[in-house]
Amino acid sequence: MKDMREFAIKYGLLILLALMLILFSVAEPAFLSTINMMIILQSVSIVAILALGVTATLAVDGFDLSIGSTAAFSMMTASYVMVVFDGGTGMAIFAAITVGVLVGLVNGFMTVQMKVPDLLTTLGMMFLLLGLQLIPTQGRSISTGMSLANGETATGTFSESFLFLGRARIFDIIPVPVVIMLILAVITYFFLERTRHGRVMYAIGSNEQAAKLAGARIKFYRYVAYVMSGVYASIGGILLAARIGRGDVSSGNSLLMDGVAGALIGFAVLGAARPNAQGSAIGALFVGVLLNGLTMMNTPYYTQDFIKGLVLVAALMFTFGLSNKRA
Repeated sequence: MKDMREFAIKYGLLILLALMLILFSVAEPAFLSTINMMIILQSVSIVAILALGVTATLAVDGFDLSIGSTAAFSMMTASYVMVVFDGGTGMAIFAAITVGVLVGLVNGFMTVQMKVPDLLTTLGMMFLLLGLQLIPTQGRSISTGMSLANGETATGTFSESFLFLGRARIFDIIPVPVVIMLILAVITYFFLERTRHGRVMYAIGSNEQAAKLAGARIKFYRYVAYVMSGVYASIGGILLAARIGRGDVSSGNSLLMDGVAGALIGFAVLGAARPNAQGSAIGALFVGVLLNGLTMMNTPYYTQDFIKGLVLVAALMFTFGLSNKRA
């Protein structure tokens, strides 16, 4: 019985993912086609990047609810730089990344220096950015030829090098965002699991008082976690702008829920029961496969969030419930 429980804790989510692939492929043969698999990976890539950012804050026992709005604001910033200011790819990327760094620093300052709880800080930041992104364009999306507030017409365009980030495919198969996501996942994994800094962050998240007594720089690492989250969210926003070729005010609506779901489902991967980079990437893939399969099976859109939430709750109950029994 104990061996079966150990096996279920470690491989349960992966088995469920495999069963979903089989179920959806039987119900819709086109599901496992190369084209659809690349579509899933491309849609998952941005969510996975945001989930990796959330993972960094979870590692220090924090939580970032502003990732979706940071990604959306970064998307609008990059689009505004290119379309309104007629800036280049480098300037657009720099501006968007700067947004992520600033958001991370403000979140860190509020939680570390002002002692405001993480959830309240990042919730406030979420609403702030959601409103702020609408002001420069008076609530309109950003695209070439749009009318500006002063009556002029925006003449800038998205450069080919910028669109390459969101639309190009390596060897005409693998989308560039997937490659970027894999690189960030590997970097995050090695940082959290294989470096002293990552182990210190886990120690802070596990027992802050003990980490403090051991000499860990608690405030510094909390800042690091929130800046990482902000930068990763900005990268997601850049890729989103490059994929759709405009600054769409509604494109970031589901990013928060999907990113958080990916990070939390990652707790159940290989029985980790803690935030981890590989689990977050697989968790995002899990969400992407689920939503794509439901869509191909013509499941009503208004039921998809319910099903996604149900799976998340079940995965966490399964993982932590069995872990507690094991303990």
